[in-house]
Amino acid sequence: MLTGIEKFSNQSIRTRASSPKLQVLNTALITAQSGITLNEAKQDTEFWGRLTESAVGAHLANAKAIGIGSLYYWRERNHEVDFIFKLGRKTTAIEVKSNRAPLTLPGMSEFSKAFNPSRKLLVCRSGITLEDFLSLPIEHWLK
Repeated sequence: MLTGIEKFSNQSIRTRASSPKLQVLNTALITAQSGITLNEAKQDTEFWGRLTESAVGAHLANAKAIGIGSLYYWRERNHEVDFIFKLGRKTTAIEVKSNRAPLTLPGMSEFSKAFNPSRKLLVCRSGITLEDFLSLPIEHWLK
């Protein structure tokens, strides 16, 4: 039903010491209790943003659950990247936005400086659409 996502760090002690980010494995756990329709959910930008991020996180967490890589989040001070997915030696940073991409992604920029990921993905209307991201296996996005 729920899983905890550990914080990404090159130091395992820092990873274990951080609070996990809770991730639902099925977004129906969020929507079933909301009492709102799909159209109402889409109109509520904050709620829709949480659903969008949760859907991507569930897709990634389900891949991890069947043994495809490792899943993390990253946060330092006021900078954040929604998801970090490691597959072998490759690290992919994934940022999720429910609408169009903002002009800057300071969290992604800071993460890139610190860890130099193999790949950076932006799931949003003007990047990889949510529908495209969810319709393909995770391995497709990590190539």
